[in-house]
Amino acid sequence: MGEMLTLEKFEEATEIVKQVVCETKLVYSSYLSNQCENKVYLKPENMQITGAYKLRGAYYKISTLTPEEREKGLITASAGNHAQGVAYAAKAFGVKAVIVMPTTTPLIKVERTKSYGAEVVLWGDGYDEACTQALKMAEESGYTFIHPFDDPAVATGQGTIAMEIIQELPLVDYILVPIGGGGLASGVATLAKALNPHIKVIGVEPSGANCMQASLRKGNVISLKDVNTIADGTAVKRPGENIFPYIQENLDEVITVEDDELIVAFLDMVENHKMIVENSGLLTVAALKHLRFKNKKVVSILSGGNMDVITMSSVVQHGLILRDRIFTVSVLLPDKPGELVRVSSVIANERGNVIRLDHNQFVSTNRSAAVELKITMEAFGTEHKKQIVSALEKEGYRPKLIGANL
Repeated sequence: MGEMLTLEKFEEATEIVKQVVCETKLVYSSYLSNQCENKVYLKPENMQITGAYKLRGAYYKISTLTPEEREKGLITASAGNHAQGVAYAAKAFGVKAVIVMPTTTPLIKVERTKSYGAEVVLWGDGYDEACTQALKMAEESGYTFIHPFDDPAVATGQGTIAMEIIQELPLVDYILVPIGGGGLASGVATLAKALNPHIKVIGVEPSGANCMQASLRKGNVISLKDVNTIADGTAVKRPGENIFPYIQENLDEVITVEDDELIVAFLDMVENHKMIVENSGLLTVAALKHLRFKNKKVVSILSGGNMDVITMSSVVQHGLILRDRIFTVSVLLPDKPGELVRVSSVIANERGNVIRLDHNQFVSTNRSAAVELKITMEAFGTEHKKQIVSALEKEGYRPKLIGANL
């Protein structure tokens, strides 16, 4: 089939994936640009047909298979986005697809994958266990295995994103790309360097799943003992062996971000861009605050937007807490009529909005001396929160800040 990750193959893949992908034009973000003092453009692959970039690699890979390989049926393992990519691409080619997904996969990703006509098998706690099972099933049933990242053909398909970025923004200085196993990063970095060696490509990993960073430091592919991150699409213990040399050669740097930074980035995208981006896709947004340069043209690839509503609601709540938009204080009150009204009026005068009260009469054996009142309230942010706490202090309440628990 010839050598992969060449300019010729990237050009071929760019034409082929046009058959199924929709255009995801760059979105300039004045909000993020101001925050990091660079010109920031977003590549919104969260708006892709299957909600993620993975359709590119899956479709291109299947296009390179022989009719016999396709007829055997396809199998893959995925935490969700590659699953949907393979399912959609298989349907477009009219072939059978079996997808092994971890039992922890959000329901929306399972249902979407089924909706494209694929058979779904739930197996294991994470991607690695699901992959082992998929390989076993491929051997037993003769299916053709489509690896989610460690396949040069898949990586070539993913790299078509770089072709689109450079066609639209020829003078791009930096491209930020999320890393799980490295398929997207190897494709994007290799093509970007082939088109213009001056473009810098920075990979971004969650701190709790930095298998690529650890491998690059070591000089060869290594496995992490475990992974712990809310960015489920990039929760990979071991990067791809086949694509690792391309990463070593073409990736300029790896930045890691904490889960808390992803939560804040989610709110930024919802409030300022009206976009739903999943945690793995937010890695490149969170990384903007870590950049050590100014006044450059930067593209952040938003790799996907498939997030279930329960996860979304949890991320929003935690984000509001992290931003001091929701907080909880505990105060001690004498147990007598009117005290609750007095506290409420102090908060109301400062324009705080009470959303929950927890009144505990048994905090002390002497009830007339003190009862505890926990107040959870909304504020406009850190300064407003300080203002409310200060007003309570002036009234002699000695408020204690405690973790907000919604």
